[in-house]
Amino acid sequence: MSRKNWSRRNFLKKSTSFVAVLSVPFVVPSSVLGRDGAVAPSNKITLGVIGIGGRGHHDLRRMLRQSDVQFVAAADIQASRRNGIKDWVAKNNNITNLSTYRDFRELLSRRDIDSVLVATGDHWHAHASIYAARAGKDIYSEKPCAITIDLCRQLANSMKRHNVIFQGGTQRRSLGNFKFACNLARSGKLGKLREVHAAIYYLNVRYDWLPAQPLPDSNVIDWDMWLGPSPWRPYNEDYVRGKWRSHYDFDSGAKHHDWGAHTVDLCQWAVDADGSAPVKYWAEGDRLFGLYSNGVKLVMRPDGWLGLGNCAVRFEGEFGWVETGDSGRVAVSPDSLRSELAEDFATYGGKGEGTHGEDPIMHIRNFFDCIKTREQPVCNADVICSSHIACHASALSWLLKRELNFDPATDNFINDNQANRLKTRAWREPWSV
Repeated sequence: MSRKNWSRRNFLKKSTSFVAVLSVPFVVPSSVLGRDGAVAPSNKITLGVIGIGGRGHHDLRRMLRQSDVQFVAAADIQASRRNGIKDWVAKNNNITNLSTYRDFRELLSRRDIDSVLVATGDHWHAHASIYAARAGKDIYSEKPCAITIDLCRQLANSMKRHNVIFQGGTQRRSLGNFKFACNLARSGKLGKLREVHAAIYYLNVRYDWLPAQPLPDSNVIDWDMWLGPSPWRPYNEDYVRGKWRSHYDFDSGAKHHDWGAHTVDLCQWAVDADGSAPVKYWAEGDRLFGLYSNGVKLVMRPDGWLGLGNCAVRFEGEFGWVETGDSGRVAVSPDSLRSELAEDFATYGGKGEGTHGEDPIMHIRNFFDCIKTREQPVCNADVICSSHIACHASALSWLLKRELNFDPATDNFINDNQANRLKTRAWREPWSV
């Protein structure tokens, strides 16, 4: 089925004397044998979760809807979350034997776990994923999957080196309306592409520290583990309550990845730039720009959209344009393209309304299917690496307040030592990767 060590199955195969010692007849439930539509336990993908906050719960609820997934362990630095997830799955999923850990490395040391969901704060995503890859686990990571350019490349290289499946949580690549828009742009029916537009947040960055507060017991909140690879600073409960965003040490830079990780990724797909990135970046106010080597302009802007929902994208060619967002609705011009919309939209799973990019069920299903087939998911580590690098490079042009020229083949800025120094950060020991 795969290269994985499916421990329960192997145990049953090797225990050839198992049947002989059973002299008393007994009844085996059909679910154990995989009948009546159920998946036998030996064929289930065992799952551990690292980080059980709001997004972790969101993803986990959808993962637990998959009949071939068995949730066995969770790790979080907060005792309230560890206890909360045990109570929640016992009540809602009849899981009464869930193991919980404060240190995610204990979870990764378990040989019976096949896959992990990484849903920590942004500053932990890449490090936890790389540790998971070293442990041989397949990984679904929330975005941004890495908070520096160099870390993006390390992440992609680690997934190859350890031959694991990696799916980035940029789930809009799996939604019908976005797939339709990207494929329309790629089909040539808009004519030669001129501009691709990505919705982003208003840019913001902070370098200050919140006021120091008394440090809680590590069994309640492990502050040292929460900081992880980031520089030390005094404890403040707002950090662990999610108010770390925009703080440079914990954020990918200028909050650009919050939406940009999704929408720039879609633009990369529309331009057929997976594995590459724009070669020039600059900023004008709250707008960021990139220029691909083929002359297509990447426009990253927080406003000026048609009102089709969050995380909007727009692709403009010489003959027409298409725009869509999280509402699931699609706008096209000229009117002649409406026939394409009516004829082809259903092909990509679109319903025309209400798909809301926040339900990643097909994206999650793609991840688990790829665990079995060992094929690459739609947002594999190479795809994530290139689209995240485009976000990082454009954010640096805003932070440095100047135009940057970039070589996607080497991940280097051209003739800009300061920008190249900002491609990485100093990771706090022992968390260097």
